[in-house]
Amino acid sequence: MFFELREYRTWPGKRQEWVDFMEQMVIPFQISKGMVVVASFVGQEENDLYIWIRRFEDEDELERLHEAVHGSDKWQNEISPKVPSMMDRSRQVVRRIKTTSRSVIQ
Repeated sequence: MFFELREYRTWPGKRQEWVDFMEQMVIPFQISKGMVVVASFVGQEENDLYIWIRRFEDEDELERLHEAVHGSDKWQNEISPKVPSMMDRSRQVVRRIKTTSRSVIQ
């Protein structure tokens, strides 16, 4: 099992709009396709920071779920076109991380 920590930066003044979009559209849609979204966060000291974490059993699951989400008509036609107006994709950082033996998230 591994996690994907995704760090995004929103355009000035767009973070709350981005959070609403994630919570009302993106996360529910991804969950409906089988994605496990562990958590999402906003920066306390950085007003453009948004972070979320997804969990995968293995590489095969990641590839299957990625295709189910990003290959769908809804993603391509309704969700993805709205992203550039809220998020600076050039500053996106994606990390794969594994828990340590004492982590409460397993």
